[in-house]
Amino acid sequence: MLDYDGDTHIYLQIAEIPRHRVSGLASGHPVPSEADIQQEFGVARTTARRAVHVLREEGLIYTVQGEGTFVGGPDEAPRKQRKVPMYQQIATDIAEQIKAGQFSPRRPIPGESTLVEQYGVARETVRRAMALLREQGWIYTVAQRGSYVSPEESWPQL
Repeated sequence: MLDYDGDTHIYLQIAEIPRHRVSGLASGHPVPSEADIQQEFGVARTTARRAVHVLREEGLIYTVQGEGTFVGGPDEAPRKQRKVPMYQQIATDIAEQIKAGQFSPRRPIPGESTLVEQYGVARETVRRAMALLREQGWIYTVAQRGSYVSPEESWPQL
């Protein structure tokens, strides 16, 4: 349990919990993301980020942008390489849902926050997926309104 009134910063208290969890895991094993830590402990993203930073500085974990956070050092263990970056996987998934009729033309698709939670990724990953979908012609974005499915004639030729 976190002690909000104690003399130890919350992020240091949080860092202690994953520190014990990773001690029994093999190098290269994935560990919870900042978003997972944020949700588990009910703290702000910056607090979760600081906790992860502490563990990274201690050499207990390392992060690979777009892939996740893993136990050990980056050169210590083989980890399964992801063939397709996560943002491309998300974009492909949403495009498949559009083709299947789960999202109708000129109707909104879920917002960034919903997609961040649904896929368990960082906001920037979702933004890259959305940019790719816009580039391909699957969606368009209206300022202050959100992103919408493009009319069918704008979809990429399959």
